[in-house]
Order: sequence, then structure tokens, then C-alpha cells
Amino acid sequence: MQDWDPDLYRQFEAERTRPANDLLAHITLAAPKRISDLGCGPGNSTQLLQQRFPHSQLVGIDNSASMLLSAQQRLPDCAFLETDIRQWQPSEPQDLIYANASLQWITDHQQLFPDLLTKLAPGGVLAVQMPDNLDEPSHRAMREVAENGPWQQTLQEAGVIRTKVLTANQYYDLLAPHAERVDIWRTTYHHPMPSAQAIIDWLRATGLRPFLEPLSEALRVDFLQDYLALIDTAYPQQVDGQRLLAFPRLFIVAHMPQ
Repeated sequence: MQDWDPDLYRQFEAERTRPANDLLAHITLAAPKRISDLGCGPGNSTQLLQQRFPHSQLVGIDNSASMLLSAQQRLPDCAFLETDIRQWQPSEPQDLIYANASLQWITDHQQLFPDLLTKLAPGGVLAVQMPDNLDEPSHRAMREVAENGPWQQTLQEAGVIRTKVLTANQYYDLLAPHAERVDIWRTTYHHPMPSAQAIIDWLRATGLRPFLEPLSEALRVDFLQDYLALIDTAYPQQVDGQRLLAFPRLFIVAHMPQ
């Protein structure tokens, strides 16, 4: 898959940063010394952490060179590391591991989440936010288009279907035996979007990427045309002409014992 596009991702940065801020608001640590931002992207979440904890040893981690370049330009005094989250091994236990909209791209959460807890210092916190929108019209339409066109075999061979995140109960049972306290909640954001095309522009930076990358340019155009027709129907205009994009997200904050 091609590298991520920071410019495309930042088109809706305010909307993407809002859940990152909401996650940060539920972190009660006063002065964590070591913080890792897993899947930092272009640094919007890292900037929030830096502003909240200016004296911490903060590292942004991502496997996208283009995203890290964008993040470094935004935060020239911050440290960044290019690596896969599954391979990440911090040199010292972390006081805060923060993951905003990144872990949903990784499979085997039954192993991943307990493993992240082992990387925390006593009293440390794991804070995670993940989109939980695979059952939304936006993503059902992706799968419907993928199954009904000349690209069907190509996408099947590419294995683009993403696994749904676990339930709140399952994450609780994974973390509770090791943590002192586990807080889990789900929030659905309703983002006003100016058009059906704007919804597609949002998704091209994230959820649509696996569907579009294996296709030729001509097939991408046709795929997006079919997808636009479904999105236009699924998200009708409101009284002011806007379309409301419902976006559910799952939040998890696990506190380790001292």
C-alpha cells in the first residue's frame, strides 16, 4: 500500500482532533515523565500531548515516513520514531501510552492490548480511541461497491476487508485482570459535511485507502463514482444543505496499579 497522504488527512483536522482532545480530557495524570503517541500521524495528537505535558519525554511513533515528516515539521522540537506499533519496544516503561485512531488498523487485539499494559510503569495509563464505524452506511457502501464491479476479484485478492474492533465487554475483560481501573465509553460524533463528495474526501484519507490502492486509476474513478451514488443516498441533505456524517468511536482508558 502507498504511504499515507498527510495533506489529505489534514483536510478535516479539526474534526479528527476532537476525539483526540476528548480522550486527553479523561487522562488524570498530573505530570507523566515518559509518553508515547502510537500512530501519531501528522502530529495533531502529539501536539495536544505536548501542550498538556510540556515537560514530558514525548515520542511520536508511526510507520509512515510521510506522516512523520509532516509531524516533525509541525513539532520540530519533538522526537519521532518510524516503526510498526506491533514491533515497538520502548527502552523504559512508559507513564502514558496514547493511541488516537491507530490501533483499529492492527489485528489480534487479544494479544496487543495486554502487551501494551506490560510497557507501562506503575501507575501508568493506556489511553486508546478507535473508530467503531464498520457498520455505518459509509463503510457498508464500501463493501457493497467492492462486491459489485470489475474490481471484485482484485479487491478479494488484496484482502481489503478490515476486522471490526472488539466490543466494550471484550476489551474490559482483556484489561481488567491487569489494571487497577478500566474506563470504557462510546461516543458518536455527527460531523456536518458540505456535500456527499466531502464525505468521500474524508474517507479517502483513511477507510477508503485499502479499497482504492490496489486499483488502476481508471478503476478508482469508476469505483468512486459508484460509491458517491450510494453515499449521496445514505446521507441526505439537512435543512441547511449539510450532510451529517455519523462517526462512532470507542474510548478506553486503563490505569495500572502503583
